[in-house]
Amino acid sequence: MEKRAILHMFDPMPHVSPFDINMAVDAGFDVIVPYGNVKAEEVHGLVQDAIFSRGPAGVKRTGIFIGGRDLAVALTMLETAKAAMVPPFEVSVLADPSGGFTTAAALVALVEKQLKLKHGTELAGQRAVVFGGTGPVGIATGVIASLAGADVTLVDPFNVETALAKADEYNHRCGARLHGTFAGSEADKARLLSNADVVFCTAKAGVEVLNASVLADAKRLKVAGDVNAVPPLGIEGIKLKHNGEPLVHAVNSPGAVGVGALAVGNVKYQLQNHLLALLLQSESPVFFDFRAAFERAREIV
Repeated sequence: MEKRAILHMFDPMPHVSPFDINMAVDAGFDVIVPYGNVKAEEVHGLVQDAIFSRGPAGVKRTGIFIGGRDLAVALTMLETAKAAMVPPFEVSVLADPSGGFTTAAALVALVEKQLKLKHGTELAGQRAVVFGGTGPVGIATGVIASLAGADVTLVDPFNVETALAKADEYNHRCGARLHGTFAGSEADKARLLSNADVVFCTAKAGVEVLNASVLADAKRLKVAGDVNAVPPLGIEGIKLKHNGEPLVHAVNSPGAVGVGALAVGNVKYQLQNHLLALLLQSESPVFFDFRAAFERAREIV
């Protein structure tokens, strides 16, 4: 009899996200075991408890999901989990803290597609600005875009030191080449937009970051993507279902188009479902982070 599919969900926060639990069930796992308040140093022992209890056949029906809100912690936990494997006792692992990796991968892949379709160009060499760039989705978006060749600036709404520190941290950790700055006023936003080819809005839900007046200062904008699905949306003029529709308020950037939150969410849902399913389908163990998420998001879009 084939063993039941088990997913162990490690989270440094008090509770594992119900969103991720639902996704795991829909991806085909029979048993979901959430673990809250998990410390990075505990992952090694938890993984070995999981791999040695089912035998080589059982580990192929076992997966590990790493959540939380801190990308650096999640990456450390992923590395620790990988180091804990003892062949042939190896299970597959997916890290997706706060949905950051899959959401960011979907956002960047959709923006990249619109760059090719509407402007005949690649992401590489484009100047990209990430508003809300110091949160989980913003950082992941910036890293993915940077590794794809864009010149990326992470924007914090309050503190330049925070933006610089995050850029430096993930440049060292992920091999990115990020810049950091802040935009505390409409004038600051307009200044950043004036030289941007691409804008990613990953700021707090329910906050309009870029209004029509600011968008009018964009001189070379090609594509803008917004992940905020809670009114007011993050970028004025981008609707939830937009996926390449004209960005009407960017009056000085003819041809600029927008990507809305539901378009991003549709790809994010497919992507997370696909990656979770692969934990059970792969013959050899796989270890998924933002790199794998972006690779497969490109295939989906």
